[in-house]
Amino acid sequence: MSARSVHSMPELVMAWGRGRAVSRLTPPPVGVPGGFRAFVDAPTRRIRHVLHTYSPEFLGRLAAEQTAPGSQIRLSGPTAALRAALPPDWVSDDAGHLMTASLTPHRAEVPEGYRVEVTTEGELTVATVRDANGEAAASARLGRSGEFGVFDQVQTSPAHRRRRLGTAVMRALSNRALELGMTVGLLVGTDTGRALYETLGWTFRSDFPGAFRKGDGQEVA
Repeated sequence: MSARSVHSMPELVMAWGRGRAVSRLTPPPVGVPGGFRAFVDAPTRRIRHVLHTYSPEFLGRLAAEQTAPGSQIRLSGPTAALRAALPPDWVSDDAGHLMTASLTPHRAEVPEGYRVEVTTEGELTVATVRDANGEAAASARLGRSGEFGVFDQVQTSPAHRRRRLGTAVMRALSNRALELGMTVGLLVGTDTGRALYETLGWTFRSDFPGAFRKGDGQEVA
């Protein structure tokens, strides 16, 4: 059975939150009505609310309560639903697509002159492709949340793009996830990322838009 047929949206959203916290080295998310709240990243104290269940009225109240500049809200559902509920001092970000995949083994091949390294410490796994000089050319992180592996921060250095290095780190992480007992992959991709991940067998589950309160110039991540 596919990840799509087995897991509900609340399960996926909560698992993504737990795995992302592992990847970003932040405290575990805290459950709230309709979803969770968590720190956005380790260096700052910005708070994000992520929702799988909500109403327009609930979104409006939540936005009004989040008075600190840089506070964020993200939800599974249409971008228009989030935008319509927010007051004028919030900035919306249309990017974000929640995707899943049933993990399967693959060969993580890289061009000549590159090598793949995979390290695991606790619940966090990091895959790095290095060039002949030992410099990082591409990398990605995987945070475990039970049977779910949350793929995060997939990136390739500009000088090394168009060599399928992103595919290599994704496959290397998938292989390690399977070795560790994970069976379902989870990620949030951009518009461009979604197209790539679909070629790798990932399935779109929901738009996952975000927004932040004006005041610190931070984008939603």
